[in-house]
Amino acid sequence: MSTPRQQQEPPGTTGPMRPQPRDSMAGYVGRDLLRDRRALVTGGDSGIGRAVAVAFAKEGADVAIAYLEEHSDAEETAKLVREQGRECVLLPGDLARAEHCAEVVAETRRSLGGLDLLVNNVATQEELDSPDDLTDEHWLHTFDVNIHSYFRVTRAALPTLGEGSAIINTASVNGLRGNKKLIDYSATKGAVIAWTYAMAQALAPRGIRVNCVAPGPVWTPLIPSTMSEQHVEKFGQHVPLGRAAQPDELAPSYVFFAADRLSSYYTGEVLAALGGETLPG
Repeated sequence: MSTPRQQQEPPGTTGPMRPQPRDSMAGYVGRDLLRDRRALVTGGDSGIGRAVAVAFAKEGADVAIAYLEEHSDAEETAKLVREQGRECVLLPGDLARAEHCAEVVAETRRSLGGLDLLVNNVATQEELDSPDDLTDEHWLHTFDVNIHSYFRVTRAALPTLGEGSAIINTASVNGLRGNKKLIDYSATKGAVIAWTYAMAQALAPRGIRVNCVAPGPVWTPLIPSTMSEQHVEKFGQHVPLGRAAQPDELAPSYVFFAADRLSSYYTGEVLAALGGETLPG
């Protein structure tokens, strides 16, 4: 089934999307897997980040969400978290700035009383027709948001994280196979995967697990705000399941990696949710 043609200005918001994404974890029943844990989710205002924040809250965690400027989406996410009786802290600002990466960790620690779980999920992308169109400014901004923020937020969080903590990074199928229209984005997502492998090895002695979720097509505000109307119309149809994933379908993977009861022996793993698509290797 095709998606109605639509476009927004970046970074995009949930309200105008048709159909509306499923991102509120309706019907999901928690089992106290994350009782009284404290989580920071970057890019937590909408899409995968919103679904993860709500799923964590349903599992008993308090959540801070860092986001750029999508205040209406962030307030909706906070409402969904607070309806579970958990605390939600909103942290707007540009994670492309090194100083802000440290600030969101400090504010999370202050507001929630600590930090146990980190989800590096913020991302930006823009389709380009040719590599000749890729400027230095564009390349550097994509890296600042998509991988440098992961490094900087994690570096700031490490003094607080300890035995039993978990870091979960969001990559993409494009980091596994590349995408000719998303060259810089693909490069950053490949970097996220390699960085996950390296950090898992480096932090294993501290009892901190580091894993990665690498989704295929997912229906989030990033899509209509960064892709052509023609691409949006056919988005996700190429995978064997014939459709894009909904954020609610991805969030349980993050719960799995966050919960010691489910994944205490998993570190340095990349879980690729690709709708039935297979890759060599």
